[in-house]
Amino acid sequence: MTNNHKAVRKTFSTSADNYVKSPLHAQGEDLQVLAQTIDLSGEEKLLDIATGGGHVSNALAPWAKEVEVMDVTAEMLQAAETFIRGNGHENLRFAEGDAENIPFAAETFDASICRVAAHHFARPDVFLQETFRVTKKEGSLYLLDNTAPEIDMFDSFYNKLEKMRDPSHLRAWKKSEWIAKVEAAGFTVQHLQRFRKTFFFRDWCDRLDVAQNRRNTLQQYMKEAPEAIQQTFNIQYEDGKVLSFEGEAIMLEAIK
Repeated sequence: MTNNHKAVRKTFSTSADNYVKSPLHAQGEDLQVLAQTIDLSGEEKLLDIATGGGHVSNALAPWAKEVEVMDVTAEMLQAAETFIRGNGHENLRFAEGDAENIPFAAETFDASICRVAAHHFARPDVFLQETFRVTKKEGSLYLLDNTAPEIDMFDSFYNKLEKMRDPSHLRAWKKSEWIAKVEAAGFTVQHLQRFRKTFFFRDWCDRLDVAQNRRNTLQQYMKEAPEAIQQTFNIQYEDGKVLSFEGEAIMLEAIK
């Protein structure tokens, strides 16, 4: 097990229920657009990579033949299964597995989906190669994740901020970087949609049970940011404390 895998498991093994219940993950605009965009006939076999709280599988299970639900953290996978089964869905299988070493045969899935997880992957190129391998010819990849702005100063600020909050965060990639990586893996990008995301500071920290001293450090880092960063991330304050800030996410659709 790599050091990054250990960091991910340490972070999410104790926060699984928080992510299942998180409104940002359960009701995000990107999830709604995914459900509207993916064209399912009821005969498809889907792979939900790094499922987290299980929201993708929960949303798509009624419209697919079978969903394989995968996560590297056993506690997260168990919390997702409890959530999804509790909603009455039975056409799912659950497997502990690594996105960079997917435990399934080549050309198994009609579509592979990965949502709000790839910024934790140490080797995103290997993740994409593995996803390409297990996806059927003419099958689809749907990649949804937080992204960094194209301007380096804003990219650096956002990734440092996330890393300060969550040690298992590795990198939120730029939109241009994801397009290049996905096509280098062999897919053809068909569509990319961008979303604004509002992060409420308290909820953003509560999801990972961030300690108060770390919250204070995050507050200070954001308050001291240059005006251009304040505006780009629309950092909002209440009573002298950070109330919220805005980031961005994408849904990228590609074909094998």
